[in-house]
Amino acid sequence: MRARTHRVERLADLIRQELTELIEYEVKDPRVGLASVTAVDLSENLRRVRVLVRVPGDDPQRETSLVGLEAAEGFLRRELAHRLALRHTPAISFYLDQTQRDEQSEPRPQGSGGRSSGS
Repeated sequence: MRARTHRVERLADLIRQELTELIEYEVKDPRVGLASVTAVDLSENLRRVRVLVRVPGDDPQRETSLVGLEAAEGFLRRELAHRLALRHTPAISFYLDQTQRDEQSEPRPQGSGGRSSGS
């Protein structure tokens, strides 16, 4: 069972690397914008991959980028199959990385001792 988990983790990392490169350099859809892959979660049976993306901008821009990524899913899946030589290429689903919103909504802690660095 341990080897299977290691295999899934290794393949998920390869998929993350390839998707990052494909989205950055190969996807020509202007809706995608500056989307970047932050994490990949591959199912144990290797049939589905959940891709978390970070998109700069406001909510409408983020939703537009997701629509563009979903439209490019077939292209990305075909390229993954070609580059990774997989027998079964996993179905790709894209989700916004929610840590982006959490970081923006939480106040940042002050520096050491609570003093500002400008004083």
